[in-house]
Amino acid sequence: MINFDKITHIWFVGIGGIGMSALARYFSAGGFIAGGYDRTESALTGKLEEEKMSIIYNDEPGMIPGDFKKTGSTLVVYTPAIQAGNKVMQFFRDREFTMRKRSEVLGLISDHTSTLAVAGTHGKTSVSTLLAHILKMSSLDCSAFLGGIAKNYDTNLLIGKSNIAVMEADEFDRSFHHLKPTAAIITSLDADHLDVYGTYEKMVDAYNIFLGNTREKGMAVINKSIESLIKIPGNIDKYTYGLDEGADFHAVDIRVENEAYRFNIKTPEAVIENLFLLLPGRLNIENAVAAVALAKLSGVEDMEIRKALLCFKGVKRRTDLRIGGEGLVYIDDYAHHPEEIEYFISSVRDFYPGRHITGIFQPHLYSRTKDHAEAFAAALDKLDRAILLPVYPAREKEIEGVDSGLIYSKMKLNNRELAEKKDIPGKLDVLKENDVLVTMGAGDIDRMVEDVETILKEKQ
Repeated sequence: MINFDKITHIWFVGIGGIGMSALARYFSAGGFIAGGYDRTESALTGKLEEEKMSIIYNDEPGMIPGDFKKTGSTLVVYTPAIQAGNKVMQFFRDREFTMRKRSEVLGLISDHTSTLAVAGTHGKTSVSTLLAHILKMSSLDCSAFLGGIAKNYDTNLLIGKSNIAVMEADEFDRSFHHLKPTAAIITSLDADHLDVYGTYEKMVDAYNIFLGNTREKGMAVINKSIESLIKIPGNIDKYTYGLDEGADFHAVDIRVENEAYRFNIKTPEAVIENLFLLLPGRLNIENAVAAVALAKLSGVEDMEIRKALLCFKGVKRRTDLRIGGEGLVYIDDYAHHPEEIEYFISSVRDFYPGRHITGIFQPHLYSRTKDHAEAFAAALDKLDRAILLPVYPAREKEIEGVDSGLIYSKMKLNNRELAEKKDIPGKLDVLKENDVLVTMGAGDIDRMVEDVETILKEKQ
C-alpha cells in the first residue's frame, strides 16, 4: 500500500500520455504537487503546464525539480510505454523511491469508488466519454478518467460529487486487471496488442479475467456481436447491446435528418424515443446505445438521456468533425486498427453518401503494421483516394522490411500514394467543394489536424 499521509509530490514519467495526464490532474486537484517527464512537448503538456505542473522534456535527472527528489515525500507513477534505459526512471529506481504503474494507481482509486469501466479494442473512449457526459447531466453525477479530450469539457478528467467513477479500461499490458468495477462494458474484441498477448485467444482470456473482477451483484453490458466469446461470472447480471434486434438494448428507426442521426432505443422495459446525435457515423449510434444502456441501468431518466445526447459534442480525434456542412467536409479520427478504419470509412459513407472520400493514414507501431498489413490494405481500399504516411513507432524499434510500403503493396486501390507529413499541404490542392477528407491514426498525425483545418477553411 502507498502511505499517502506522507506523500506531498507525485512525479509522472510519461505525463503527456492521455491516461497519465488525467491522473496528474486528479492528484493536482486533490492538493498534491504534480509534475513529470515526457519525451516531447504537445498541446496536452502545454495545458498541464498552464495548470502549474512542472514538466521536463529531457531525461537527464538533473532537470528534475529538487522538491521531487525527496524519497519519503514523492510517489513516482510511470507508464509501461516508457522505453528501457530512460534515465529519469533509473534515477528513481536507484534511490528506491516508491514507484507504481499508472494502472496500479488507477486500481487504488477504483477500490474506493463505484466504478463503471469501459473496455474494448475500439470504441471505449467514445463510450466512456458519452457515459460520463450522460451521468454529469443527470442527477447522479460522476467523476471520470477518460482516454480522450471530451469536447464538451475540454479535458480528460471530470470530478463530480458522487461516488461514481467512469474509467476507461486499458487492455495494453493487462492494465485493466487492476480495476474492480461495479459495472463493465465490453465494446469489441478485435485482434490487437498481440505483441503483449501472443495470441488472439490469450487476449480474449484477458478480457474475461477483467470481467471476472466485477464486484458481487454487478453488471456487464456486452456488444451482442462478441457475446459468444465472453464468459459472464455467475454473480453479475448480463445485458447485450447493438444495432440488431437480438440485443437487449438496440437502436431502431435510424435516419439522418439535417446532418444529425435521429433514432429510438429499445430497452428490456420500454422504448426511449426521439434521440438525436449530431456526430456522423453509425458506429457512434452503437456507442451511444452502450452508454445509454449502462446509464439507464444505473438509474438515469429518459429525459436526462435525451438532453445529454442532443448536446454531446464528441471526443477530440474520435469521429471529430472539424469542418461540416454542404461543402468540403473534414473529419479526424484516432482509428488505428483495420476494423476501426473499415467501420469509420463505412460510417462516413453512410452519413455523406455519394461523396468522394480522401483518407490520410499514419500506421501506428511496426508490430501492428506487420501483423495486419493485409487487413489494413483491405480497409483502406474502401477509400476513393488513400495517402499513407510513414509508420509511427511509438515505443517500438524498427522492424526490417516493415513500413507503410508493405500496406501500399497489398492495396488494390489505384488512387493511392506514399507521402511524408511535410508533403500533405500540397496534397490538399486537388480536393473539390463536395469532397470529404479524413485523417486517421494514433501517432503524431494529430499535430497536423489544426494546420489541415486552417488550409481547408482558407480553400473554402
